Amino acid sequence: MRKKGVLITFEGVEGSGKSTQLPLLSDHLKKLGLEVVVTREPGGTALGKEVRSLLVEKKDWSMEPIAELFLYLSDRAQHIAEILQPALQSGKIILCDRFSDATLAYQGYGRGLPIQEIIKANALVTKGIRPSLTFLLDCPIAMGLWRANQRVLKVLGASPLGVEDRFEKEPTDFHQRVRQGYLELAKGEPQRFCVIDASKSEEEIREEILQEVMRFFGLEDRRWRLLIL
Repeated sequence: MRKKGVLITFEGVEGSGKSTQLPLLSDHLKKLGLEVVVTREPGGTALGKEVRSLLVEKKDWSMEPIAELFLYLSDRAQHIAEILQPALQSGKIILCDRFSDATLAYQGYGRGLPIQEIIKANALVTKGIRPSLTFLLDCPIAMGLWRANQRVLKVLGASPLGVEDRFEKEPTDFHQRVRQGYLELAKGEPQRFCVIDASKSEEEIREEILQEVMRFFGLEDRRWRLLIL
């Protein structure tokens, strides 16, 4: 079907449903006999897991926005060298939970760091690697934060107090800026972004993603339907 790999990314605010929909898509692509790599940023490599613990899990730490930015870029540099480049060169489909758009949305629009400087830094790190397709799962901030909190409660069996990660603890206006940033990025590249209303049901979102992937790969509708039903 293809001679080179493809990078598909999932983006969105906290609790938008990326981590639910990405593995569902992976399962269906594998039914087609395609080689799929599932990864994330930060945390897709051994180094990335350590960086993730600093960026996300250390919720009581104070961190300068520029320090945060360079930690994300460090994670991305290792991720590209260790995971993305080899997978793309071997013709695999990569499904990645967050990539360079997240840096622009969170550290640029959210933290207020200069957008053009982030674009330049990203270009240095990514070495020309860009997503071919990006799913932006968009939902109201209140809904996303509530979902994120419920997800943690379900996993940890914890009380509602103190379960948020470092980003979920940010004020609402920060998350609003991030959401608006994502929508601005999608508006600027409509050929790459597929914006999905993440307030819909899990099944409706899944169906919309499958339809877009079917279109992207030029898959025959009948064959696709037989495989996913």
